[in-house]
This record gives sequence, C-alpha cells and structure tokens, in this order.
Amino acid sequence: MSSLTTSRTQRRIAAAGTRAKDAAAQGAHDAREWAAPRLEDAADAITRAKDAAAQGVHGAREWAAPRLEDAADAVTASVAPRVSAALRSTARQVRPEGAQPGKAGLRRLLSWRWLLGAGAVIAAAGASAAVAMRRRYASATAEVRDDAEVHGAAESPGDEAAPGNQAAATDDTARSEVNGSVSKTRR
Repeated sequence: MSSLTTSRTQRRIAAAGTRAKDAAAQGAHDAREWAAPRLEDAADAITRAKDAAAQGVHGAREWAAPRLEDAADAVTASVAPRVSAALRSTARQVRPEGAQPGKAGLRRLLSWRWLLGAGAVIAAAGASAAVAMRRRYASATAEVRDDAEVHGAAESPGDEAAPGNQAAATDDTARSEVNGSVSKTRR
C-alpha cells in the first residue's frame, strides 16, 4: 500500500474518531439536559412520599398509643400487672416524640371544658324549670283570687255577723288556700 492511502485512511479514521467523540459529548450533554429535570421531579416525588409516609406513621402512632394505654388500664384490673406495665412501655415507645398523651374514653369525658358545658346546660335547665314553676304558682294564685272575688261578691264583708249568714253563725268556716285545698278552721 502506498503511504498516501495510509495517510488518507488515517486522517479519515481520525476525523471519524473526532466526530464520534463530539457526538458522544453532545449526546451526554443532551442526556443530562433531558434527565436532570426528570431526576429532580423524581427526587421531589420521593421526598413527598417520604413525608406522607412519615405523617401516616405519626398519625398511626398517635392513634395507637392511647388505645394501648386504655388496654393497659383495662388489663390492670383483670390481668397481671406485668402485662399492664409491658403495654404502658409499648405505648411510650410507640408515641411520637414530643406528642402529649391524648385523653381517651372516660378521661376525655371528664375534661374541664366538657364539665363546664354540662354544668351550663344543667343550670339553664334548672332556671327554665324555676321560671315554669313560678308561672304556675302565679296563675294558681290568680285563679284563687278570681274565685274569691266571684264568691265574695255575693256576700259583703260586713255581713258576717248578720243572722241570715249561716257561715258566720257556725264556728267552723271553710277557707281556701293558695294551693287550692280547702281547710276548716275553728273560730
């Protein structure tokens, strides 16, 4: 072979190698530009999934810890104290750090806010009952007065000692009271 052919072939090979290197560099650059946003999106999605999972675990732990404590309270009365202590220990381990123990069951019902509300409702009911009783008392006394006025109009107050008045002639007289009962009194 001639040296000219060899030289031309070598130049072609070198040029092809240079083009291949340039194409590879351009391909790597294009791949990085294409992949970088997708990798960032994937990293964000993984971070969000991790946060959601952590939040779910936290919520599950907050839910489970009071129930374990309630189970410990129930077990204390019926089963060995060792089981109760183990359940309380597990509840402490399960409870998320920094979370306050929640009130559950009867302890939630006995909170001061609930008791204050119940007291207000009971006080309102008592006041309502007192007003209703006062109204009934007032209407009963008004009825008694009306009856006394109607029956008292037939006899004048000055006629008690008159000979025609039989109620005044006897020692026993009928007297009505506010509650509507009639009693006999001796004069």
